[in-house]
Amino acid sequence: MIIIPARLASTRFAEKVLADIGGLPMVVRTAKAVAHLDKVVVAADDERIIAVCKEYGIEAMLTSTTHKSGTDRINECANILDLDEDELIINVQADEPFIEATVVESLIKKLKELQEKNESYIMGSCYNAINAESAEDPNLVKVVLDEQDNAIYFSRAKIPHNQGGGAKYFGHIGIYGFSKKSLNEFCNLGDAPIEDIEKLEQLRAIYHQKKITMLKVTSTGFGIDTKEDLARAIEIFL
Repeated sequence: MIIIPARLASTRFAEKVLADIGGLPMVVRTAKAVAHLDKVVVAADDERIIAVCKEYGIEAMLTSTTHKSGTDRINECANILDLDEDELIINVQADEPFIEATVVESLIKKLKELQEKNESYIMGSCYNAINAESAEDPNLVKVVLDEQDNAIYFSRAKIPHNQGGGAKYFGHIGIYGFSKKSLNEFCNLGDAPIEDIEKLEQLRAIYHQKKITMLKVTSTGFGIDTKEDLARAIEIFL
């Protein structure tokens, strides 16, 4: 199951999920990019998103306007749908219209392998190698990993600091995978100050010492965080 959280009142770029990209609203283009992989549902906070999705044949569900994060929003959707505890749920961000299906498939494969081995995790996600210049962008989230490719920390800052030289930088790709059980676990964790400071929901898990398994992928996609990103996206379809 793929659930796309879509919030209309984005603080950095209001109503961006409905922005036109090559003749399709952003949230619709994102949904269509992964619709052939599994069932897709958009978890929205506004009837306007619901209406647009229905116009293009995308299933959508109205959720609360008070959720702290997109993950909390998809959890409400998953609970309404009454999914099985072991069901894999992939959270694809509504502002990722260029998400590659191969990236989603790779994450699904990785999480199924962990399930078969009965290995515990609270969520899975993806990353790719980026250069030092890209790492300067606060809209591109960076991740630091341990030797087993579990996340140690995520930040909008350029991490690690290159004090000793030879630093390698990894960019976080905004896709998350859960089992229904681990999704509920994540959403029942207490408040995490670092989540609010960085405005990165995955830090809630880090704060509570939960395992985030990371998968290295090759990706040229990019999220739409600013109006400049939107202009770049539109240019691709001209």
